[in-house]
Amino acid sequence: SQTNSSELVLMTPYLHFIGGDHLYFKSWRPSSHGALAGASIALLIFALLERLLHATRGAMDARWRRSALALNATLPAGGGAFLWRKQEKREESAQVEVIGSSKASRVQGSRTLPPFVLSRDAARGALYSLQASLDYALMLAVMTFQAAYIISIIVGLGLGEVLFGR
Repeated sequence: SQTNSSELVLMTPYLHFIGGDHLYFKSWRPSSHGALAGASIALLIFALLERLLHATRGAMDARWRRSALALNATLPAGGGAFLWRKQEKREESAQVEVIGSSKASRVQGSRTLPPFVLSRDAARGALYSLQASLDYALMLAVMTFQAAYIISIIVGLGLGEVLFGR
C-alpha cells in the first residue's frame, strides 16, 4: 500500500455553519469562531467593493456617453460622418442623417455604436474585468455552502447597493 501525502478534502454538500472550509487558498481555512467572523467580514468588504465597482462603471459610462454626444455635436459639416444618438429604448429606431453628401438624406436605421476610443474602452474593459473577477470570487465563496459566508455576501451586496447604487 502506498501512502499519499496529500489530504483528502470533502466539501459539506449542504448549508452549514461549521468551520474548516477552504476559502480561496489552501492556507485560508477558517475553523474557529473568530476566524469565521474575520472571513465573513472580508467577504462583506469584497461585496461592498463589487458594488462600488459597479457604481463606478455606471458613472464612467454616463460620463463617456455625454462626452461622445458632445464630440458628435461638434463634428464638422463636411466630415462625412454619421450622427450618433444614444437611445435608452432598444425597440425604437433612430433617425440617422448622412452629412457630407450633395444632399442630406434621412435614413431610418437602428442606432449605431459610439466611436472606439482606446483610452476609454481600455479603462471600461479593465473595470469590467475587475468586477467580473470579484463576482466570480464571491460565487466561489457561496459554493462552499458556508451560511455565514452567504449571509455576509448578501448583506455586503445590499449595503453596497444602498451606499453606492444611486
